[in-house]
Amino acid sequence: MGLRRSGKSSISKVVFHKLSPNETLFLESTSKVVKDDISNSSFVQFQIWDFPGQIDFFDPAFDSDHIFGGCGALIFVIDAQDDYRDALVRLHQTVTRAYQVNQSIKFEVFIHKVDGLTDDRKIEAQRDIHQHATEDLSDAGLEGIHLSFYLTSIYDHSIFEAFSRVVQKLIPQLPTLENLLNILISNSGIEKAFLFDVVSKIYIATDSSPVDMQSYELCCDMIDVVIDVSCIYGLRDDVDGTAYDQHSLSIIRLNNGTILYLREVNRFLALVCLLREDVFERQGLIEYNFHCFREAIQEVFDIRRKAMMATPSSASARDSP
Repeated sequence: MGLRRSGKSSISKVVFHKLSPNETLFLESTSKVVKDDISNSSFVQFQIWDFPGQIDFFDPAFDSDHIFGGCGALIFVIDAQDDYRDALVRLHQTVTRAYQVNQSIKFEVFIHKVDGLTDDRKIEAQRDIHQHATEDLSDAGLEGIHLSFYLTSIYDHSIFEAFSRVVQKLIPQLPTLENLLNILISNSGIEKAFLFDVVSKIYIATDSSPVDMQSYELCCDMIDVVIDVSCIYGLRDDVDGTAYDQHSLSIIRLNNGTILYLREVNRFLALVCLLREDVFERQGLIEYNFHCFREAIQEVFDIRRKAMMATPSSASARDSP
């Protein structure tokens, strides 16, 4: 959600539909609610509802219970290059209305289009928006609502980083995935590891060490390289298939002695690691640990799948006479 021309549709198109940021200049303004189901081609299984900026919460046709009742996260986009006083008013109205319906919603604020701002101006805008938004909630007696703030732009990897953090909050298996990654890197000498959703380049989990933006960008670029090269050279004309499969593997040596290492985990996920060149001499150990990691990940998702399959059957059993 957000005001008109704040960049909502552009974010969705760039992150989930591979639209070039420059092409978003030609997108028309959203005039109705657009529901985008991305669960078919990605591990990240949810719908994104893109709302027009002129939506009126007090319109009788606006069904708050239907819209917010099943909502996992509400992302409010603010144009940092514009006067954002009206956006802060709308943010307060949106959060207040949504919280009345569903108190478990994660509230995320994207301070967007920061590519045109200086570093000092970015920090100032984030501090100003954070202060006003939290004060408005406090004045309304809603101190229990937590807002998370992110500086974003579609012209760099910050939008993917922000979306990654939002999605991670919606994955109940996140602590288990993080623990598995911690075990992997501690036993393999790996410096940093990401578990990526290949389609969107969102990382659904990483180890407990801090995320360095430059490392994340390198890993994103590696996924692009692997997919592009695989599309050109990895597909045979007489065989139906995808450019990314169980045989996907890539090793890239950088000129600073760092190794980028990518392995397929399943048809949606890839493990991308950074490690030193001298550590990679123990490639056999790393390969063995990776196979153990992949089996553990598969067990986690098998449990998840069984739980999802059991939910409808148990519900129907209760409903039946």
